[in-house]
Amino acid sequence: MNDKQLSERLLKVAYYVPKGAKLADIGSDHAYLPTFLAHRDPTFSAIAGEVNQGPFDSAKEQVMHSNLTKQIEVRKGDGLQVIEIEDQVTVITIAGMGGALIQSILENGKEKLETVETLILQPNIGAVFIRKWLSANGWKLTHESILEEDEKIYEILVASRGDEHGLYAEDVEKKWMLGPYLMKEKSAAFQKKWKQELQHWKSIVQSIEKAGHDSKNKERIHELKNKITLVEECL
Repeated sequence: MNDKQLSERLLKVAYYVPKGAKLADIGSDHAYLPTFLAHRDPTFSAIAGEVNQGPFDSAKEQVMHSNLTKQIEVRKGDGLQVIEIEDQVTVITIAGMGGALIQSILENGKEKLETVETLILQPNIGAVFIRKWLSANGWKLTHESILEEDEKIYEILVASRGDEHGLYAEDVEKKWMLGPYLMKEKSAAFQKKWKQELQHWKSIVQSIEKAGHDSKNKERIHELKNKITLVEECL
């Protein structure tokens, strides 16, 4: 497998995986990521986890075709349940899911994180759920990336165990939503993402205001206007 066969999104995830890692790739999608990493690092090993039979079979076929069965084991199971403590996993990657689902996988498998040093998480949407979970569970956000691929914008969050040292001491809501590192960098992809969100939210507010002002609508308008303000303050 060469660089061109791995998407830019997964290449960025791979960039954060340290040499010699014992990886658990959850929702492994044909085991593309662990296969790519194993070809580049003979000290690397991985568990590729899939919950559904079709993707599980595809991942096994990919690993066998790549002659990497000594480095990569494909397991069928839900979320972090594919991991055992004796596996001594040091890095977990979860990519290509919604942020709320990733947060749920981490929460439901907390007991599997004993040996884990690094979490590399790539939500398609809802990164705010992950940032809140990390903050509440003793994980320090260390890096964030944002990139555009095939007209979609993705965020990648990297966390290690430890104290946040005031990362969210100020503007906590804004940082949870936008990302403390991303909002400092204000990259082109970041600005594009949030300008699109602003346009979408403002359109929703206009539609709700036309529909009437019952208590539920007023609450939704207040929530959206608060988000709009937070984003406009940053851009």
